[in-house]
Amino acid sequence: MQMLDDHIVLITGAGSGLGLGLARYCLADGAQLALMEVSHSKVASLRAEFGESALVVQGDVTKIEDILACKDRLTKRFGRLDGMICVHGIFDGMVPLKDTPLDKIGSLFDEVFHINVKGNILLARAFIDMLTATGGAIVLTASTAAYAADGGGLIYTASKGAVCSIVNQLAFEFAPRVRVTGVAPAAIANSQLRGPEALGMQNQFQSDIPKDVFLATFHQLSLMPDLPTPEDHGPLYAFLVSRHNKLMTGQTVVADQGALNRALLTRKDGTTAGGVGGRRPSADG
Repeated sequence: MQMLDDHIVLITGAGSGLGLGLARYCLADGAQLALMEVSHSKVASLRAEFGESALVVQGDVTKIEDILACKDRLTKRFGRLDGMICVHGIFDGMVPLKDTPLDKIGSLFDEVFHINVKGNILLARAFIDMLTATGGAIVLTASTAAYAADGGGLIYTASKGAVCSIVNQLAFEFAPRVRVTGVAPAAIANSQLRGPEALGMQNQFQSDIPKDVFLATFHQLSLMPDLPTPEDHGPLYAFLVSRHNKLMTGQTVVADQGALNRALLTRKDGTTAGGVGGRRPSADG
């Protein structure tokens, strides 16, 4: 028996990176899928890859009319919803606050928080009735940036801290019928999080970081040797969103390959840990 047999699962931000990897994993693990994606080109790619095996819906998670249209199509196709995995999100370019133009801070904040925070709130409100009916689950995507500095710029970091707080509050509000958990990834291979339009960085992606630079930083911080792929996160998300999860709600699982295990006196190579620094690999989600 597969973990997600007889599960209807909605994944948002499914068009690339972590979302696409989770869609592939969940389908292989037995789920019937609804995939929501804002990019028209990515929607076309999803339809080409998944065909009739998934319901693919173009929509913006910050627009309630798009969310309700997705809900309507999901209801007509499947009649119920067992779990929702929210992976949609954007990055802030890791621009320090002192280097962010004062007149751009408001638009940057609105853009990042509307997608990374408001989108989760709207989705939870729109689908809570369906999830309550099935005793379902919601899994949100935070980031290790919510737990340690230098995983993003100030606005991204604040938005992911807010996601962790949403997990706590919604788990309380939706108990006992609906479980709400989060995952806080660290570095992910081929992350497709885009930069903010507010800073003219909408065509820049985390995957644009030179691979050798990215891997060097990852290996300096991680206690595990392999840079995880989006699909590597699949078993964790699948368990949390499944009805087999009878253990957890209100928690965000930090999936960081040991990067935050920094209460050390020495590095792995035996030298002193003092002064370890530099830009950490940024998180997906």
